[in-house]
Amino acid sequence: MPVTVSLGAGLLLGLVGPIFGKWDNSLCVAVGIVFSSGWPWACYAMLVGYFRRSKIESTLLASLGLAIGVVTYYLFKDMNPTIPAGMESATSVPAGMEVESGASGDGRILVWGMAAFVFGAPLGLMGNVARTPGVGGLLFRLLVPLIAFFEATQRLNVEADSQGQIFVITWNVTRVAACVAAVALMGHAVWSWRVRRGRADGRAEAAAPARRL
Repeated sequence: MPVTVSLGAGLLLGLVGPIFGKWDNSLCVAVGIVFSSGWPWACYAMLVGYFRRSKIESTLLASLGLAIGVVTYYLFKDMNPTIPAGMESATSVPAGMEVESGASGDGRILVWGMAAFVFGAPLGLMGNVARTPGVGGLLFRLLVPLIAFFEATQRLNVEADSQGQIFVITWNVTRVAACVAAVALMGHAVWSWRVRRGRADGRAEAAAPARRL
């Protein structure tokens, strides 16, 4: 993945949630809810690390891209300080991601931009380790579905009563999609292991006649 693509994706990540959240359309509202939550940001950082071979590049680019996304998110929200369409209260925005004008808003940009830079590094590194074939890499590949499922469950438990139907449907779909993704990742790992095992057995059988000779 080129550096410009990694950083450009971070910029887009910061714009998707606020932009889609302003449109009074069920699908757009759902997209705004998802991309104003936490798990897509963790997913982005891990994907950056996954598509870089160097661990150092994985950590640096994930940190930079995540920081760019957070700053973009806050700047856009600061210029357009409205609650996204379909969200009945500011509780739909992740804790700490609310935007306040003036010095307070600038302080949030600085604090959360630095936090994104700091936490982006381990996420990028874990994404790079997720490239490892087998069970070792599978544990890291399952992190994003687990984060999405946990966040969706928490949102539904805490905020479902105060939000609309779109909010509830969005997070229920997110939980189902997280479970499907986790099962698919585990199935792919098992299939890959069986393929590697079959190839190893085939090479062993092919080498056996030569050893007998």
